[in-house]
Amino acid sequence: MKNILNKGVTLGLGLAITSKEQAQKLVDEMVKKGELSRDESVEFVEKLFQKGIETQMQLDQLITKKAQELVAKLNVATKEDIRRLEQRIDQIDQKINPAE
Repeated sequence: MKNILNKGVTLGLGLAITSKEQAQKLVDEMVKKGELSRDESVEFVEKLFQKGIETQMQLDQLITKKAQELVAKLNVATKEDIRRLEQRIDQIDQKINPAE
């Protein structure tokens, strides 16, 4: 499952890079046509970059949420579940073998 998520993130990053390159080409064309000044283009690209970061964060949150839902749906033990069981086993072991 982790491998699938990594592939998804890699794909998303590849699309983001492609989009950034395409956005830069579009902005460069707008500067050439006089629709944007060079200063405006820098600001525009920065806004696009920030939007990309926000979108990536939202995607990360969504992936985390969906992964948690999947784990809950599959009824798989979490690290926290295992930690609690280990603590309980240690408590029982100390009651049975107090001298050790």
